[in-house]
This record gives sequence, structure tokens and C-alpha cells, in this order.
Amino acid sequence: MAKSPNHSIAGDALASMNLDFEFELDHLGIAVRSLQEGFQFYSALGFRDLPTEEVPSEKVRVGFLDLGNQASIELLEATAPDSPIQSFIDKRGPGIHHICLRVKNIDEIVARLKSKGVRLVNETPRVGAHNCRVVFVHPAATGGVLLELSEPGLHAKKD
Repeated sequence: MAKSPNHSIAGDALASMNLDFEFELDHLGIAVRSLQEGFQFYSALGFRDLPTEEVPSEKVRVGFLDLGNQASIELLEATAPDSPIQSFIDKRGPGIHHICLRVKNIDEIVARLKSKGVRLVNETPRVGAHNCRVVFVHPAATGGVLLELSEPGLHAKKD
């Protein structure tokens, strides 16, 4: 059955799942001791570029590996000894740090989570990489996974 140009597959999926909001996988965050060290493996896979950005509010330098499907892998390097990424590496070593979902209407989603008593790391969105507005949901509320909700900002990565 052919779809009209105004009828998206994502819209069909959203309707069939009875979700109130749209969610897409944005990236997997991987804590690394250094971006250079972390990129070695991905370079062997064939990745050529690692665009980087510093996020001073999070005390982190990030490098993004575009997967070509609107999702990416985000390598995270601490820029200060008291960085949350440095704490993570000190406790667990390098590895998967968080999963990020791209959202629209982050303020509405945060209000809904608060109304349901969901534990958040930060209760108001703050500026993250690519000028996105981000909120982190505490692992205690998600079954042990740090979940980032990210709403693209004015200068966010666009395809």
C-alpha cells in the first residue's frame, strides 16, 4: 500500500504504539579515557572523522561518529577531575555511559515524568552538545541505564 507524502512511517509507528510523544534514538554515549584512544577502534572500522565539541557545563569533550541513520556514537572524554565522566571511568572503567533519545517538547515530557515521580538527574533542561536542551533520567528510574532526553536546539545537527 503506497503512503501519501504527508503520511510518515514514524507517524504510523507512533500511532500504533499509542505514545503521547515522539522518541528517536539519537546516540549512545561511550565514556573513554581520551577521544584519541577511543577513536582508534572506530578508525579501524573505517570511520575517518571525529568531529569534536567541548561542553563546559558537563566538563566533557565529545566526539561524534555519525552512523548515517540519524543516530550516532558519542565518545565522551572528561575535561576535569570532577567531571561526571571521570567519576564514571574511575568507578567502572570505559564503556557505555548513556543512551540518548531525541525528543520534541522536552518541557512537556519533563513535566510528565515529574508528575509520575520519576527521578531525574537534572529537573530542568540544560544546554548540551550541538546546543540541544537535555535532561538526564536517573538510572534508578530506568532499570539501571542513564537515559538522556535531548531536544534539538537552534544550531543542532540536522540532516
